[in-house]
Amino acid sequence: MEIVILDSAEEVGVLAARKIASVLKAATPGVLGVATGSSPLTIYAALATMRQRGEIDLSRTRAFALDEYVGIAESHPESYASVIRREVVEPLAMNPDLVRVPDGRAADIEAACRDYEEAIAAVGGVDIQLLGIGANGHIGFNEPTSSFASRTRIKTLAPRTRADNARFFDNADDVPTHCLTQGLGTILDARHLVLVAQGDSKAEAIRQSVEGPVSSMWPGSALQMHQNATVIIDEGAASRLELADYYRYTYANKPIWQRY
Repeated sequence: MEIVILDSAEEVGVLAARKIASVLKAATPGVLGVATGSSPLTIYAALATMRQRGEIDLSRTRAFALDEYVGIAESHPESYASVIRREVVEPLAMNPDLVRVPDGRAADIEAACRDYEEAIAAVGGVDIQLLGIGANGHIGFNEPTSSFASRTRIKTLAPRTRADNARFFDNADDVPTHCLTQGLGTILDARHLVLVAQGDSKAEAIRQSVEGPVSSMWPGSALQMHQNATVIIDEGAASRLELADYYRYTYANKPIWQRY
């Protein structure tokens, strides 16, 4: 696992965008795993700037979203189908026909989850998966005690997660109770993982995920078992890391040929 500590959220976004671009260029047109929430926004902004400069073309790139709420209309502004279209597809000039979100409105939820897994497999898997992390360590919507072998499925959101997401809704009671999410096993199948986090509120989740034991109580710790996992964080999110100085040193002395 590579740990990169940067001064600001904007720098986190730029470096993560460069990592994503390098992988997708090598895999042209590639398959990108996209995430929602506040953490990835600076990444999408940086990718949009790269697109405007002609440095990257994602028009033929396929994308799969990590998760979707159950029980709200696709047209709802906070459905992840809407969020992905607004924050990812349109700014990055992606082909909406190549971007897929779990179907949280399906009459047969279990069949929808199987279909999602099969769709990912059918295109050869995800080349690079973008991840955020919750204050309780969840990635995707894999809450604490999620199985590391789990696949796309329905999950009940933890009260802490619903409270954290209430800022996106008019009323806290409007936050859905359930979601569809890629499982930890699904996420770990991606060839590259990039997790980003910003701010003091993520510091304990980062500490546990990076330096703690691999435990289902901290789902982010599953990244310790992946051979190509990169964690890019700002100083706030790094504030509880015991080996922060070592991570800064190793990144500062990274060979030129390994940089992106």
